[in-house]
Amino acid sequence: MTKAEELEFEIMEKSRQLAALRRDEDEIEVKDYVFQTTTGEIGLSDLFAGREQMMVIHNMGQGCRYCSLWADGINGVLGHLENAMAVVLVSKDPPETQRRMALDRGWKFRMASHLGGDYMAEQCGMGDHANMPGAAIYVRRGKKVARRGRTYFGPGDLYSPVWHFLALAGVEQSDWTPQFHYWHRPEQLDDGGKGIVE
Repeated sequence: MTKAEELEFEIMEKSRQLAALRRDEDEIEVKDYVFQTTTGEIGLSDLFAGREQMMVIHNMGQGCRYCSLWADGINGVLGHLENAMAVVLVSKDPPETQRRMALDRGWKFRMASHLGGDYMAEQCGMGDHANMPGAAIYVRRGKKVARRGRTYFGPGDLYSPVWHFLALAGVEQSDWTPQFHYWHRPEQLDDGGKGIVE
């Protein structure tokens, strides 16, 4: 076994230890934040959609290519996650902007906007960052809502396999940046290319 393989097994074991620590984390009661959706205002407690546990994905919005990368990946396993809990993606973008972004990327998330208000300031910040991408888990206890845990998203984290596959190929994080789209206009288009927006 190579040193890299040994370390990989060690990281897997550390991930199991991290999961155990998270199960034992204390819950922190939070207020019933108000969000905007395409159908109007909704409270955090109503986003549970009848479930007792919910994952809220903290997306920085349409201006972040990295956030789109994470959302694209989570979208691929959304059905599995929704089997276990409610899932909602939130950002500061207005609901109509969120909807356009979701249509463009094929996202199936339920979405809500905190419009950069109290929720972002009190739940999305970590360290020196006021709006950190990541995820939080909330539980509903009667009419009260509590946060069980949260994490941030960043290159090389546990939540986007892209970085690990790139590392396997020897590509460093500083050598690759995600893009919104990867289509490149060919030199010649069979349909003549009229009307293409780039």
